Amino acid sequence: MEITVREIAQKLNGEIVGDPDVRITSPARIEYGKPGNICFFANPKYEQYVYTTKASAILVNRSFVPAQPVPATMIKVDDAYQAVASLLEWFQSMKKSRRSGGLFRRLFPRYRVGRGTSIGKDTWIGDYTTIGSGCRIGAGCTIHPNVSIADNVTIGDNTVLYAGARIYSDSVIGSRCILHSNCVIGSDGFGFAPQDDGSYKKIPQTGNVVIEDDVEIGAGTAVDRATMGSTIIHTGVKLDNLCQIAHNVEVGAHTVMAAESGAAGSAKIGEYCTFGGKTMVVGHISVADHTTLAADSVITKTIRKSGQTLMGYPAMDADLYKKALIRFRQSAQEEE
Repeated sequence: MEITVREIAQKLNGEIVGDPDVRITSPARIEYGKPGNICFFANPKYEQYVYTTKASAILVNRSFVPAQPVPATMIKVDDAYQAVASLLEWFQSMKKSRRSGGLFRRLFPRYRVGRGTSIGKDTWIGDYTTIGSGCRIGAGCTIHPNVSIADNVTIGDNTVLYAGARIYSDSVIGSRCILHSNCVIGSDGFGFAPQDDGSYKKIPQTGNVVIEDDVEIGAGTAVDRATMGSTIIHTGVKLDNLCQIAHNVEVGAHTVMAAESGAAGSAKIGEYCTFGGKTMVVGHISVADHTTLAADSVITKTIRKSGQTLMGYPAMDADLYKKALIRFRQSAQEEE
């Protein structure tokens, strides 16, 4: 599928700055833009990428005045965030459906496998499991009853999916992973564009989830698909029960997150981090490698120094937080 910048600008009522005949094949995040991609810029935190992206086109607000030359063709619109929602919806509508129309072949009396799906040697599948079309399931896997695997999912060797796990389309799961009951991989990210009348328009979530090898995901945990690109859980990550990983989050290798922890959209968590229960990382920030976060704490800004132990809301150096807490208690006692 190819469309020109001119066609996109007409659709979005935008103003073109650059070559109107540039051809676009797909949307992408501005950090990872490549020729043929269209990206969008609305958050000032990402302005640096406007000048370095290799994408062919960028959606920007009409008010944006670049500080440097912009290599990509710009499409100026009234509200870039609203415009990208419309653009993704348009791209999605132009895609041909990849569903098989519900045609399945029976391999066992009580589970179904879609057309074009391959299943590796010695993989065991429980009753009432459904596997969609175009999937690749590795060797030696154990898929317990009542698991749902949608179309075009890839699962590596020796991975275990417990009863009730839900894997949405296009997800990629590595080898030797363990996904516990009722976890959801690839559900829509929480993306909505505010409208002038106060309502919200859903932003289509067109990306996927990539889970690398040796990852374990607890019961009831949700890992949302990316708006564009991938939500990535790197090698060896362990997510406890009832965690929430939002769209476009990246969790570094061998990081551990205890129950009811979460990371908001586009947060980047480093390697070998340890997060206590009910901890949170706000969106669009980065956390350095080897960060330890005490239970019930919230990281609200980028952490650049590795190896720190943080505590509190907002999270700060644990020793400093303890001193501040002592002062707070003393002050409260004096008030009494």
